[in-house]
Amino acid sequence: MLPFGILITSALIALSTIVFQPSFADRSSDDEVARRVPYESTETSWPIPECSGASVADHACYQQRYESLVRDSGVQAAFGKLKDEFTKDEFVNSKCHHLTHHIGRAAAELYGEIAGAYSQGDDFCASGYYHGVIEAIMATLEADELLGEADNICADLRDHQNHSFDHRNCVHGLGHGSMYVLENELFEALRTCDALTDEWERDQCSGGVFMENVNAHDNPGHHSNYLKGDQPFYPCTEVKSEYKTQCYARHTEYALKVASQHGTTAQDNFAKVFDLCAKVEDDFRSACCSGVGHQAAMETSLAEITDEGRAALSRELCTLGQDNEALYYCVVAAARQFVFYYDSDAHAKALCESLICADLRAVCLQRTDEQMAKQQYGQGSAL
Repeated sequence: MLPFGILITSALIALSTIVFQPSFADRSSDDEVARRVPYESTETSWPIPECSGASVADHACYQQRYESLVRDSGVQAAFGKLKDEFTKDEFVNSKCHHLTHHIGRAAAELYGEIAGAYSQGDDFCASGYYHGVIEAIMATLEADELLGEADNICADLRDHQNHSFDHRNCVHGLGHGSMYVLENELFEALRTCDALTDEWERDQCSGGVFMENVNAHDNPGHHSNYLKGDQPFYPCTEVKSEYKTQCYARHTEYALKVASQHGTTAQDNFAKVFDLCAKVEDDFRSACCSGVGHQAAMETSLAEITDEGRAALSRELCTLGQDNEALYYCVVAAARQFVFYYDSDAHAKALCESLICADLRAVCLQRTDEQMAKQQYGQGSAL
């Protein structure tokens, strides 16, 4: 078991490579300002389903609801409704990130290009809106066009906002979009990431591919052949080394879904996944434990508990790891995810301050401040 002092010194750089969260024009331009005019409804009235009764947990109903709100009243109105229902509707709360994807897709169809859609964007629920925009843009391409066009889609962001929040969301969205266009053929989708000339872009793109692969578990209409209940971290063992970090971090969500099918408690499920992380390839255990931390933060976001209770639960879940290293990566990833998800450092600092170990508490607070600063400067992202 390694002491925290050594872990903190050796792991800061490694943690920064795991990102758990585009546009063709520089946002400072006059042209971009012109695109920010509020959306005005047309005379066309779109039916907006209520999604109650038998449809209270029907994903297709909510998809139609938020897409129709965008077409009828605009992106900001759709987000206003989503934020209100997030606090009242359990399904909206649990599927919020996926629903923001649908708002983004509808916005891309409405505005017809990335810059216009991004100018109306909202970071709520881990920036799924921006991923959805890119998915819709990529849906206009044929499968045989992907490799030739991949490096061009986020080119303006690469040139004008390199490694920014929008740039990251664009290339992450490329991964999601590739999976849609290629019908969840994961290794073919990773070839789209291979076509990107920038190493950082390839990494972020692969994160979108693996995230979409895991999403298929909850979407019967978008089946993936690359999820195996008896091997929760497949296909991580089979992908090239440069994509393994993102794969192991992302597939912790699927591993928890598999564990939960047996009706055990969250604590039991997290302990099982930590056991799996302890057995993965040596160089990627930290990525796996960081993925568990990301999921610990998300687990508490779905629970109806106080802020103090949220900090206590996330800390409890992270302490289920087998050693100091697992605890370290889990806690820091959870803190970063709290900042990213809520666009606030309140929940993260509550978690950090609840830690008994002074060294771990200090580095948790440091990473929280760094994450908050990045978001304030348009560079924030977590897993």
